[in-house]
Amino acid sequence: FSIGMVFGIVAMFGSVILLGKTLMQTLTQMLTEAPKAQNDRMLQVVVRVLSSGLYLRVVPGVNLPVSQLTYFFSAILISGVIHEVGHGVAAIREQVRFNGFGIFIFIVYPGAFVDLFTTHLQLISPVQQLRIFCAGVWHNFVLGVASFMVLFLLPAILFPFYYTGVGALVTEVAEDSPANGPRGLFVGDLVTNLQDCPVRSVEDWNSCLGDISEKSQVGYCISAATLQQLSFPARVYRRLDGTVECCSNNSLTDICFSYSNNLDSHLYACLPARKVIEASKVCRTNVDCQKDFVPSFCVIPSLENQTRLIRVKHPPHIDMLYVGHPMHLQYTVSLSSFVPRQNFLSINLPVVIETFCKYLISLSGALAVINAVPCFALDGQWILNSFLEATLGSLIVEKQSRELVGFLILLAGSALLAANVALGLWMVTAR
Repeated sequence: FSIGMVFGIVAMFGSVILLGKTLMQTLTQMLTEAPKAQNDRMLQVVVRVLSSGLYLRVVPGVNLPVSQLTYFFSAILISGVIHEVGHGVAAIREQVRFNGFGIFIFIVYPGAFVDLFTTHLQLISPVQQLRIFCAGVWHNFVLGVASFMVLFLLPAILFPFYYTGVGALVTEVAEDSPANGPRGLFVGDLVTNLQDCPVRSVEDWNSCLGDISEKSQVGYCISAATLQQLSFPARVYRRLDGTVECCSNNSLTDICFSYSNNLDSHLYACLPARKVIEASKVCRTNVDCQKDFVPSFCVIPSLENQTRLIRVKHPPHIDMLYVGHPMHLQYTVSLSSFVPRQNFLSINLPVVIETFCKYLISLSGALAVINAVPCFALDGQWILNSFLEATLGSLIVEKQSRELVGFLILLAGSALLAANVALGLWMVTAR
């Protein structure tokens, strides 16, 4: 609890810096004409604590998936209970009478509270008061660290039942997903490659999709004889975004490819995508395709801006060919890095544990940061008052003067928190 007292004081000052930085970032984003798009699949809750700052988000149902409401409310309840248990245990340790403990529902959000004997609180020293007032923030921090350790050690914890490092296991495919269909992905499939990017975990899957999205479309090696055999005459025209289309038959199997030879660097051919891509080497230029002195070309899909043709390997099934924005594939396909060793084991259990730990880390951390803010009605109010009594008692003799200093700091902290909440909600709803 003494360590928790130090942590609570540091958190109080740190939360002010964090809120100030976040407020400046929000104001800067408001003034930009094209703010960065938010990742809707991120864990978006009332408050998210990230290394770059504190981001405010609106209520579930607006930008929190309905399927994850159970995680959300459970994490809020557990974080709140652990927070109040910290206050209660610290109070008992400091010989302050513990009147009671309870759980409540505010609108739809669960919470908890402790009832301490006020007279006893006023009789103990400011340092003892700090141990009690900082205990809630400290317990939330410990809960977050414990959840992080479980998340970090999960592969070792589940090793007897699940193995990792072999691919990304598909756990869910949304009905409206472009990956849904007879040649798409199915629950239980193990994705091992995206183009030539190896996939050994969900992190690799996300990283590969990010690289594919940022880089230009890759091509595929095809021999000159095969190119001549598969291609057929088609009218070439430009789309509105400046890209070229050469397949005018609205085929679901043919794609326009661009390539170059020694004479012309802007040639186009409408080719059956699967026949071109299957067993083909990925390339960037014709030089990548020179092998065994067989004339070959690097044909690159001519698609609209941001659209990509992606070959997804999930053996033993036939490769899935995806055409669209890479992020749409990321949003609509859920995966896990854990592969069951036995068929009767659930493929969703590791995902449930991972997701719940992430919610606990986020919400427990958010509760610690928010409660540490020197603001009226939060733990930060009592932490600040006790801290001023412990440090300024000898410098400012009059109690009224110390209370005035505390009041002004609390007023500024409350205004800072209110500004972050107001601007955060405006950024989410108005934009």
